[in-house]
Amino acid sequence: MKLRFAPSPTGHLHVGNARIALANWLFARKSGGHLLLRLDDTDTQRSRQDYAEAIEEDLRWLGLDWDELVRQSDRLDRYAAAAEALKASGRLYPCLESEEELAYKREQQRRAGRPPLYDRAALKMTPEQLSRAMANGKVPYWRFKLSNTTVEWQDHVLGRRAVKLTAISDPVLVRADGSPLYTFTSVVDDLDMGITHVIRGEDHVTNTGIQLDLFAALGGDPRKLAFAHLPLLTDADGGPLSKRIGSLSLRQLRRDGIEAASITGYLAGLGTSHDPVPGAPRDLLNGFDLGAVSHSSPRFDPRQMMGLNRKLLHALPFAEIAPRLPEGATEAFWDAVRGNLDTLPEAKHWWEVVQGHIAPISQPDEAEYLAHASENLPAEPWDDATWTAWTNALKAISGRKGKGLFLPLRRALTGEDQGPDMKQLLPLIGRARTEARLAASLQP
Repeated sequence: MKLRFAPSPTGHLHVGNARIALANWLFARKSGGHLLLRLDDTDTQRSRQDYAEAIEEDLRWLGLDWDELVRQSDRLDRYAAAAEALKASGRLYPCLESEEELAYKREQQRRAGRPPLYDRAALKMTPEQLSRAMANGKVPYWRFKLSNTTVEWQDHVLGRRAVKLTAISDPVLVRADGSPLYTFTSVVDDLDMGITHVIRGEDHVTNTGIQLDLFAALGGDPRKLAFAHLPLLTDADGGPLSKRIGSLSLRQLRRDGIEAASITGYLAGLGTSHDPVPGAPRDLLNGFDLGAVSHSSPRFDPRQMMGLNRKLLHALPFAEIAPRLPEGATEAFWDAVRGNLDTLPEAKHWWEVVQGHIAPISQPDEAEYLAHASENLPAEPWDDATWTAWTNALKAISGRKGKGLFLPLRRALTGEDQGPDMKQLLPLIGRARTEARLAASLQP
């Protein structure tokens, strides 16, 4: 068994790409198969080396690995040879129509109530006509002549699928400049590299019909290829999830503090009846089943993913998270703040609150109460009982309770209206810092 994940290095990986990569990895690893990372980089104008490097880095950050790496740009001679073989068999034929001419033909077909399909006019050219046109500066591009059949397969997600090739225009496989297109290179690679299973998005269903026909034309046995097409993600409102939304790139999610295990756990559960749980790819293997994926498009809701991120952080033990906390952070600090975090970078703010400098909220109407609070600070040592003892004393002095008792103190000591339990924060802030902050809050 051999699978491939084949991104184009023309941009950063998006959550949709990541879902396909994860599905391929889980299927390959659970089945003991071989996973190939193939960079489809024949688009020389848009492909960039920094994007290729970013793809590898982002996949590793997610916890994904691969057994082999291939770049299509290293295989151009192989594609040229395959093209010559198709030309010799009559399945790849030259075309000279300009994009303007093709657009005009499509418009005429629409007006006549016919589907806008390529009419194969180029096949009617004689060798003499082609030679004459080329002598006059015309450079042909090359189309693949599709079979007059219907291609069928049993999809591992969508069930029985069929593509009627007579309802599709013959696809262009080679541009006029000689560069091969994805439809062509993908099939040549799948054949040469012994790919047995292709897991990709539902937007490739029609393309699968074309590629199976091309696979056979190149001497392959389509029966040896299995396909699974995952329904495309939509946004939280059910609309298309644009690949150009930068906020949903893995790079941005990582910068925003979303944990890799939150992303993989969420993506693995999307489109199934299982509630997603945070987990690294290796932790998700046992629960992975392509047969459990729904035929309908799942909604990608960042709020649900954030919920998983909170759940993950709240459960992380100090020993595991310590290397990523601010220098000097203790287990007591982690226990105090983790239940209040959406993302790990927020811990840096709370470390500054307990050990650094804050800007207290102005509370001129609370001056008398805060003065009483400063005068009645408990003696050291401070522990988890200090906050309760202090506020009980202030309650007896002021008659306050609830928010009126607690909020002015929280604002003065943390500069925030909300946050972790003050029972745990107060010992971390310490008596000296507490006294200084109360004094600062009393300044006009």
